Amino acid sequence: MTDALRIGILGTAHIARSFTQAVRPSKRVMVTAVASRDIGKAQRFAEDTGIARHFGSYESLLADREIDAVYNPLPNSLHAEWSIQAVRAGKHVLCEKPLAATAAEARAMFDAARQHGVQLVEAYPYLAQPQTLKTRELLNAGAIGEARLIQGSFGFTLTDRDNIRLNPQLAGGALMDVGVYPVSLILILAKQRAKRVRAVAHWTAADERGAAGVDNALAATLEFASGLLAQVTCSFNCALHRQALIVGSAGVIQTTFLNHTTAEQPGTLKMRVGSGAKAVDCVIETTPINGFFAEAESFERLVREGPAHWTGATSEESIDIAMTLEALLRSARCGVAVEIA
Repeated sequence: MTDALRIGILGTAHIARSFTQAVRPSKRVMVTAVASRDIGKAQRFAEDTGIARHFGSYESLLADREIDAVYNPLPNSLHAEWSIQAVRAGKHVLCEKPLAATAAEARAMFDAARQHGVQLVEAYPYLAQPQTLKTRELLNAGAIGEARLIQGSFGFTLTDRDNIRLNPQLAGGALMDVGVYPVSLILILAKQRAKRVRAVAHWTAADERGAAGVDNALAATLEFASGLLAQVTCSFNCALHRQALIVGSAGVIQTTFLNHTTAEQPGTLKMRVGSGAKAVDCVIETTPINGFFAEAESFERLVREGPAHWTGATSEESIDIAMTLEALLRSARCGVAVEIA
C-alpha cells in the first residue's frame, strides 16, 4: 500500500459525497475512486469531488488492484451483497450502518471477511467522536456507578415520501435509519446483548402492490440479564433531536452522541455525580471533529495496526445490533415481546 490507505466508494449517494469531502484533509486515508452503475453519475461525482478515477460498475472498482479498501454507503438491502463481493476481492470494508438487513447476513459478511483475511466493520461516526469516547471512559471508570437505565432517541421530519428510507424493498424504516444509533449506543455501553425486547410502531401505508409499509416511528424497551433496562425511540415525523440519558447507581450522564461536532455545535457531556439531592453537576467539553474523518482514520489504523486501534463496533457487537434490530421489528409487527437467543 502507499502511505495513505486508498479507498474506493460504491455509489454516488449524498452520504458518499459528505464522506469524501470530510476525509480530504487526512494524510492517512485517500478516496481515489468511485463507482456507479451509471458511468455518467460516477464521472460527475469524481469531477465534483476531485477524485482521480471513476468506474461504470461496482465490479470494475473491486477489480482494481490500486484500491486497498471500500466504503459501502449503498442502500441497506445491498450492504451484504456488495460488502461480501468486496472482501472476496481482497478489499477491507467500511460499511455504512446498519451493517445488514438481517443477523444472518451480518454473520455471512464477517465469515467472508475472516476467510479472505481482510477487515470488515460497521460505520458509526459517533463512535469515533471524543464525546462518545469520553462517555465510554467515564462508564468504564465507574464515574456514575453501575448503569441501571439508558434512554436513547433520534428523529427528524422526513417530507419526501419517495425517499429510499421509506422503501421496504431496500430495508428502510425509522429503526433501520435513525433507530440504529440509539440501539447501537445502548448495546455497546451495556457490553451485553439484550435478552428480551418489546416494541410498538406506526407504519406507512402498503404500496400499490400490497407490500407492507415500513415503521415511520417506533418505541421500544430492552431488557438485559444484568437488570439494566433501556428505552429506544426513533421517528420520521418529529422535530430533529438526538440524545441519550444514562442513569447509573451513583450518577447520570446526558449526551447528544453526535456524528459530527463543531465549535458551534460542540460535543458536550452533562454529568451529575451522586445519587441524592447533594449530587454535583458538571459539563465536560470535548474536542470538535468531523465524525467521518475520525472514523476513517480509525479504520486506517485498524487495517494497518490491528483491532485495538479501532474505536467502532466489534464484529460481535455488530451481530448483536443486527439481532436486536430484527427482534424489535418482529415485536412491533406481532405486538408481543420477543426473546433474543
